[in-house]
Amino acid sequence: MAVYSNGTLRSVLMCGVLALICLQPDLALAQAASPFMTGATSLQTNILAWLTPVAVILVMVLGAMAMANRISWGWCIAAILGIAISFGSTQIVTWVRGMFGV
Repeated sequence: MAVYSNGTLRSVLMCGVLALICLQPDLALAQAASPFMTGATSLQTNILAWLTPVAVILVMVLGAMAMANRISWGWCIAAILGIAISFGSTQIVTWVRGMFGV
């Protein structure tokens, strides 16, 4: 084993430590999104998956009731607005966040 001076050994160790630090994965960026956002996105996906057939059945029932002349048009307008809000919620939130610069 070769004998190194104290300064040479220290500089070799410092270079090794620096190389290890530089080669470490960036742990701060390892998680792409917060757990809250992951859960909220999953909840939104599940709600929309359940809401899609419900909205289709609602439109069919409203159409049948309208053909039988047994419905108030206020119900139809409310149903259309409810469907638009529920399926357009992502765009609405993006629009509101853009207005306030969040």
